Amino acid sequence: MLRATAVASRIKRRLAGIRLLRSRTRTGSVRDCPNQLVNFAGHSQSLRLRGERRSAGMTMLELITAVTILMILAGMSIPLAKLNIKRERERVLHQNLWEMRDAIDRYKDAADRGAFQIKLGSEGYPPDLDTLVNGVDVAGKKVRFLRRIPSDPMTGKPEWGLRSLQDAPTADSWGGDNVFDVYSKSEDTAMDGSKYKDW
Repeated sequence: MLRATAVASRIKRRLAGIRLLRSRTRTGSVRDCPNQLVNFAGHSQSLRLRGERRSAGMTMLELITAVTILMILAGMSIPLAKLNIKRERERVLHQNLWEMRDAIDRYKDAADRGAFQIKLGSEGYPPDLDTLVNGVDVAGKKVRFLRRIPSDPMTGKPEWGLRSLQDAPTADSWGGDNVFDVYSKSEDTAMDGSKYKDW
């Protein structure tokens, strides 16, 4: 009888211990549930690594997007830069033609006033462009009409087509009698569709 009572008492104590362990597990006691702590730490580390991988993936995507946008912008800027260069060359061509034609007109005006002697048959126009740069003697004083012969921005050379008063307006060769007009030797087409040699 005493033996049966002792066995029953031990069984009760074990059942009581199991109930206590279950209740502590439900309340989340970390001290009594070391396995839960390990599992929680492992889960947190897994989430952190997953977040880092996602962050790295987003960074790579952003880099690819930025490089793509830069390439598109660079491709758009190249034609625009070429257009700006061509526009600037056309502006310089207009300026250089105006300077030389203005020098020819001023030479002609001085010749018509009798400021210096002219060659017979020249009609008062300069014999060449160098004469405009070197100048002529006017009342014992050297008068220059052009500082220098400018370069043609379309060819990159200080060489120009020349026309004399006796030449046809569309002549491609210079008769050599005088310099009535100048034009570009470039065969290229301007932005407005005209030919540079017709300017």
